[in-house]
Amino acid sequence: MKTIIVAQPGDVNQLIYTELEKPTASADEVLIKVKSVSINPVDIKTRRGNGVYGRIKAESPLILGWDIAGVVENVGAAVSKFKIGDEVFGMVNFPGHGKAYAEYVVASENQLALKPENVSFEEAAASTLAALTAWQALVKNAKVKAGQKVLVHAAAGGVGHFAVQIGKYLGAEVTGTSSAKNRDFVLSLGADTHLDYHNYDWENHPEEFDFVLDTIGGDNIDHSILVTKKGGSVISIPTGLNETVSEKAKAKGVNGYFFLVQSDGEDMKQIASLLEKGQLKVSLQQVFPFSEMKQAHLQLETGRTVGKITVNI
Repeated sequence: MKTIIVAQPGDVNQLIYTELEKPTASADEVLIKVKSVSINPVDIKTRRGNGVYGRIKAESPLILGWDIAGVVENVGAAVSKFKIGDEVFGMVNFPGHGKAYAEYVVASENQLALKPENVSFEEAAASTLAALTAWQALVKNAKVKAGQKVLVHAAAGGVGHFAVQIGKYLGAEVTGTSSAKNRDFVLSLGADTHLDYHNYDWENHPEEFDFVLDTIGGDNIDHSILVTKKGGSVISIPTGLNETVSEKAKAKGVNGYFFLVQSDGEDMKQIASLLEKGQLKVSLQQVFPFSEMKQAHLQLETGRTVGKITVNI
């Protein structure tokens, strides 16, 4: 089968095309013929030797990727949730070795959901890691409730554009940050208010939020704490909260913490339901062929992607 391996940590030239044997599904696994994969910032970081590279560096061959959508080709003897021919999608084995950059992928049946008929394979692949991150952050961790004020940083990005929609689905009053050029896009997602992060005075902020989702990290964690009301929560995804920032959060009476998304088929079913009902929509900026995976990585590295990027196999 066609696949892409990482020779060693580094730039996009470390993405090497090769042929490998088709994997075999174990008793509780499903073999999927992949139609489309989605790439995320963690793919870039891991390729460079950061991200989850430390968790999977001993694997050989090392294959990046976690987001897939495709058709079930075979099932293990103990599989009961899916059958051959089912169209499925999911985030495979994160934060472990997902091996998604390949024609065929094996996954636990407990990490997948049926793809809604009204959603393309590209849209389904894009609605996995990013959508799960937003869902698990807002629903399972922050437990956002109707009427609460929620701030989503980088609201035009992969996780952000899902988080805005999920926040509105939960009945929250949602504010999204982005550059001025993406204002209309953020508001089109359902955000009640837009903030231009280039020109916002965080030190003299007019509002305080019950929950802030930080998808940027760095100094943005400090900004997030400043605008979170006492008793509220800040979740930082990309960098986590170091001890100094945790102390700042605690000093203000704010709950500041890091969380890492986990593969979860039941959560994928929730995402599938929202997609099927049109309550959640994915924005695809660009779809690349498998032969242009390097270009897809380079596009994501610009940091200016609106919505998601997928790669068809």
